Amino acid sequence: MRSKYHLFIITILCGLLLISCKDEKKSGPEMVVEPAPESHVKGTYHEIYLKEISYIKARVDSASTEGMVQIPGGTYMMGGNSDQAKENEFPRHQETVKELWVDETEVTNAQFRRFIEETGYVTTAERTFEINGKKYPPGALVFDPFNPQWWWKFVKDANWKQPEGPGSNIEGKDDYPVVQVSWYDAKAYAKWAGKRLPTEVEFEYFNRAGNDSLIYNWGNDYSLAAEHANYFQGNFPFDNWNEDSFPGLAPVKSFAPNQFGLYDTTGNVWEWCLDTYYPDAYSRQIGKEEGYFKDFISGKQEKVIRGGSFLCSEMYCTGYRTSARMSSTPDTGLQHTGFRCVKDVER
Repeated sequence: MRSKYHLFIITILCGLLLISCKDEKKSGPEMVVEPAPESHVKGTYHEIYLKEISYIKARVDSASTEGMVQIPGGTYMMGGNSDQAKENEFPRHQETVKELWVDETEVTNAQFRRFIEETGYVTTAERTFEINGKKYPPGALVFDPFNPQWWWKFVKDANWKQPEGPGSNIEGKDDYPVVQVSWYDAKAYAKWAGKRLPTEVEFEYFNRAGNDSLIYNWGNDYSLAAEHANYFQGNFPFDNWNEDSFPGLAPVKSFAPNQFGLYDTTGNVWEWCLDTYYPDAYSRQIGKEEGYFKDFISGKQEKVIRGGSFLCSEMYCTGYRTSARMSSTPDTGLQHTGFRCVKDVER
């Protein structure tokens, strides 16, 4: 019989392969993590993290909008608008977004390092798991093209400072997007920065730059993709033609911004959104009441990730499309997943 830990890892991997392995009726296992000094609490993993994040104090300059772009509000048609669109991108429906401040780039290693140094926060991937009295080592998921069954493997001690595990590092990569950060880590950073994660509705809106006819954030011509985004060209996962000049992650601002002045909203890394993921979210939204997705704080389900990554390809997820949706468990660190923050416009 598999241990609960093995089931936990398998659940993560299944989600990554677009296979739904979650059970919304069950709560998470009782577990203890190594918390920061202020948060000596017990409970589910989710409860521990939310409590700890609530203790984080906003940085001194948290009111600043430096490095952010103020985008106009607007109404647009959200959802699939191409032959590659998947079932979870329908039905197309109308959404309205308010004026918003958005980070012009994905959060970088340098920005995340400042957060860690000022708060002493310990990321998910750097903590020891304890499930039913048994401890498991820190680590995160690293892409493994030689493992066709899963493509991802759990690597001990992989984290934001060494994204591919021991022996890797981020030296000289201050301007690269931080990766191997969980949804909880992203929320913690946002709390400290005086910001928040974008909703899925907001992300698609600013990725499209308000233009709901776009299949890609640069237009509808796929032949221009390598000029505008960091993704996988070639026969996935082994034969990377490298037409975009980046076989892996790229520094932020390596490609031109979209019409709102935002960089890398497509490709490079998947980006965490605030929402809990529902495959049928758009059907649920029809006739919804204000605040329907306030259950985004649920730890029982996966969270939305958007924008695609350097591992997306025409042969697999096509995550660089403006309407493409994916998800991952909130406690998962991944080699191709980061985030950016937004801030409400104060009047």
